[in-house]
Amino acid sequence: MSRLLEGNGAGLVREIALASRVQRGLETLYRLDRTADVDDFVTHASDGEREALLVREAEDGVLELSLRLPRLGTDVDGDDLDPICQIIEGVSHFVYLADRASQNRGTTQLELEVQAEVDKYVVLASSLRAFDERSSRRLRERLYDRVGFEHERGSEEGERYRLANDCARRFTARLERDYLSRARYGELQGELRRFFQLGQSDKLRAA
Repeated sequence: MSRLLEGNGAGLVREIALASRVQRGLETLYRLDRTADVDDFVTHASDGEREALLVREAEDGVLELSLRLPRLGTDVDGDDLDPICQIIEGVSHFVYLADRASQNRGTTQLELEVQAEVDKYVVLASSLRAFDERSSRRLRERLYDRVGFEHERGSEEGERYRLANDCARRFTARLERDYLSRARYGELQGELRRFFQLGQSDKLRAA
């Protein structure tokens, strides 16, 4: 039966479920009003393709979106975080762009990537049984130090992704030092909300 339904979205069930949970978590943390359900816009990326949020402005000014997500592997609790991180990144882009559009605010590709790198940390941290300075450090190292890049250094995309990675690494290290080390979790959430609302220049300065 699942094979017969593949063309009608059966193969998207797990990916959509995860994307919906990520959207709900981000909107709760950042206190955002829902403007669109991400599951209405999800399609599968082709084999070998990475996540991508496709955006087109229609003639009437309405944004048309399509979020391509990779298939999750069979071992989602294993060591390979890449498919999960891609889904978090795609949903982060979707939530961020939808929020900015609802406020008639523009954004940049770098701004989207910086926020997505922070959101990976946020979402994965929320799944930890105990989130403290030590577990945060391990998560940061896994996300921002033990990382490879698809695009070469010196290319426009390569430099953008490396800068976003470095900014998120520095910002989350500051969160760790200023808030987690003192168990100031309420202030930590406040700082994450403030960061979300910043534009590109202020995000880079905050890092």
